[in-house]
Amino acid sequence: MLPADMPVLLALLIVSVVTSAFVAIRYFASSGLFAWITQRTRPGLYADRTIQIRKEIRWSLIATLIYGAPAGMIFWSWNHLGWTRLYADWSAYPLWCLPLSVALYLFAQDTWFYWTHRAMHRPALFKRMHGVHHDSRPPTAWTAMSFHPLESLTGAVLIPVLVFIIPIHLAMLGVVLTVATIMGVTNHMGWEMFPRWLVHSPLGHWMITASHHERHHEEYRCNFGLYFRFWDHLCGTDRGFSPRMVAEKAAA
Repeated sequence: MLPADMPVLLALLIVSVVTSAFVAIRYFASSGLFAWITQRTRPGLYADRTIQIRKEIRWSLIATLIYGAPAGMIFWSWNHLGWTRLYADWSAYPLWCLPLSVALYLFAQDTWFYWTHRAMHRPALFKRMHGVHHDSRPPTAWTAMSFHPLESLTGAVLIPVLVFIIPIHLAMLGVVLTVATIMGVTNHMGWEMFPRWLVHSPLGHWMITASHHERHHEEYRCNFGLYFRFWDHLCGTDRGFSPRMVAEKAAA
């Protein structure tokens, strides 16, 4: 905890640096773990992508600052000024609000991502912003946060806004961030970790996994969602799964 009499600007700088460091650690821990799993289960899959992975890590480290700084400032403002609708008392709201808040945050993230992501595939924005992410061809476990700084900004603003609107327990916010981290990495790592029966099930029809997102990296003009296929289905942009991954899974 920072001293209450510390100058505000200095306090915000410190929490921004600390939170950005935590985001960087989370990135290396999650991407490193799934890169290791990839090496164990798909030996040689990343063998010729050393230069690509180095670029992904450089862009991702810039992204950690952009995601971390506002998160740290928001947390400080909640802790010292009582701003935001974050809460730590389990009895502050009915227990059914806990899963509901997670669902609302995930749906809001998915909706924001779908429409901003789709907009970034327009030629001018793609060239200026989103092309950095698609320079990873094909993506790896290190691609999840490989964004141009302007694209990072579009992703970093949502949760800091949501915490002023939708009440959420700190633990449930942790659940949201964990889901975002795991799905961000596993959907980019270049192979399908979920079993074929799940991917091709009714649940898989609505949930995004690597098989679905890989097709976006193959064709660009489809499969824009983050967690769910709801908006892709509704807007006619769902093109199903990557033929390569489907064939690999069937062979396996």
